[in-house]
Amino acid sequence: MAERTWICCQLGAREHYAVPRALARRSVLERIITDGWGFGGRWHEELKEAAVTSFNWSLIAFEMLARARRLRGWPLIMARNNWFQRKVVNHLSSYRLSVIGSQVTLFAYSYAARDIFRFAKQQGWKTVLGQIDPGPVEEKIVAEETARVPELAGDWQPAPPEYWDNWQEECSLADHIIVNSEWSRTCLLEAGVSSEKLSVIPLAYEMSEVRGQKSACGPERPTARREVRSKRQYPDRFDEQRPLRVLFLGQVNLRKGVARLFDAIRQLKNEPIEFEFVGRVQVAVPADLKNNARVHWLDAVPRGKTGDFYRTADVLIFPTLSDGFGLTQLEAQAWKLPVIATANCGRVVENGVNGILLDEPIADAIVEALRSCLADPRQLAAFSAASRVEDRFSLDSLAQTLLSLVNA
Repeated sequence: MAERTWICCQLGAREHYAVPRALARRSVLERIITDGWGFGGRWHEELKEAAVTSFNWSLIAFEMLARARRLRGWPLIMARNNWFQRKVVNHLSSYRLSVIGSQVTLFAYSYAARDIFRFAKQQGWKTVLGQIDPGPVEEKIVAEETARVPELAGDWQPAPPEYWDNWQEECSLADHIIVNSEWSRTCLLEAGVSSEKLSVIPLAYEMSEVRGQKSACGPERPTARREVRSKRQYPDRFDEQRPLRVLFLGQVNLRKGVARLFDAIRQLKNEPIEFEFVGRVQVAVPADLKNNARVHWLDAVPRGKTGDFYRTADVLIFPTLSDGFGLTQLEAQAWKLPVIATANCGRVVENGVNGILLDEPIADAIVEALRSCLADPRQLAAFSAASRVEDRFSLDSLAQTLLSLVNA
């Protein structure tokens, strides 16, 4: 049987290059093709021996031209996706496989895969689409939330029809479509995607043994997967001198459920709780929360610095309305930090074991969960003791599932 090899096409450093890293461990990665490599976090030590094609100078020229033309929002996103696909197809048109006669599987992420898949199908290659989100159903959810709280919406706009037309063609060209959660699978089925193409493969996550250890060019060095083993310290009771510290980490937008969280904060105004928001703010923050001494606002921080916030928090709040997965859940669990989350994302939380799963992504449910934590710090300690990154989230598990998918 001819050897099967993989080509991974990746715009940006999505998922810390988890898919090509997983395939490289099994020695089936033919090449990774990406926009930029070796700067700005676009690098990974585990891929230092891999064959990498990047378009560094073209990327810089594109971004400079886009800035000169004042492209932003959806026009910029679509222009960047189209630019990347043109560069990939041009490269593949003159590319010679390292193993003559090998069977090729081409992997690419959604919204920047249509033209690449067109070329791949002409070569008789298998195509695998990595679906990064729950698709048009998620957009509908966000649109409804925007209509509910327009004063918070900021500059959110729905995608143009062409965006979804291109995606529909990507789905039709894909032999397999990978989603990261049952929630995403449900949403894609609702959007009309064939169930036979869909496979649920959760995100993979590994941490370095030494926290904060970074390569000169990129993210933390991956070693054997380890969790923080030190025991978290919780007080006998939370009070004004030692409040409950609640962390929200990620993009602060309506999709992440922040409007519901804002309402919950108001309901808890007389409780000994502090909230820390770490991430790029994409909503209009109300004055009563912007100037609230119990609510702290920090901009997005480098990936290597997030551990500082996981370490000092008591619980992570993730009240998302819709998410393909929610990697912060795994990051928190690796730091033995309990998580309060919704079911509208990847399932990491086992309710009452390592955190609390909200019945609904609404303010009342958030308030109930946080008051439960306030009332019984020992519960948080038990959640922390049970927190870990399970084997099903490992790179080895990801590699095995990918190879089984295309070899079936």
